Amino acid sequence: MNENYSIFRKFSSLEQASELKALLSKNGIESELADNVPPVDVTFAGNTLQNQIEVRLKQVDFKQAEKILEKDAENLINEIGRDYYLFEFTNEELYEILLKSDEWGDFDYSLVQKILTERGKPIDKDLLNSLKNERLKDLAKPEGNQKPWIIGGYAFAFLGGFLGLIIGYFLWTSKKTLPNGQKVYSYSANDRKHGKYIFYIGLIIAPTAMLFRVVGQF
Repeated sequence: MNENYSIFRKFSSLEQASELKALLSKNGIESELADNVPPVDVTFAGNTLQNQIEVRLKQVDFKQAEKILEKDAENLINEIGRDYYLFEFTNEELYEILLKSDEWGDFDYSLVQKILTERGKPIDKDLLNSLKNERLKDLAKPEGNQKPWIIGGYAFAFLGGFLGLIIGYFLWTSKKTLPNGQKVYSYSANDRKHGKYIFYIGLIIAPTAMLFRVVGQF
């Protein structure tokens, strides 16, 4: 997997992901498909994984790709009927969608702007950019306290279990990708420090413990 590529969109089916890949390719943007199944299935608090197909591209292409999707969504909006569920949303609910645009499809995001404008609530670019920036700040915050995993990690590491190595490594190095393609650490500096300690303790003790087990069999 190319490390220079970041997650742009996630889909539950390969067909949907392939359609987006084709659209981007048609507009001169290179992308690649991948799944989000980790090499070791370890789930931390607040980080439950759902197997999905990811469309990845270079971070420098994110803005252009967003514009392509917005234009594609605008073309589809003219075909939508008034019975579409978003027309029943209150203004407050529609603004909530604008605030959390990363949780909604590009079509819904564009349609919300049209609905609000029709209701006399015009949306300017400065407001949208402000909402996106606030959302990025919120998403960039580290996950909640990982104390149970830290305690468990130390316990497994000192007992010579390789699970301590795995827990320590994930706490220390795990990153998440923001909607703009930027990658940030998933956990706080303090939690990552413990993860580093756990990893190195496990790195020293686990092989030694295994050696003693092997020797003990003779």
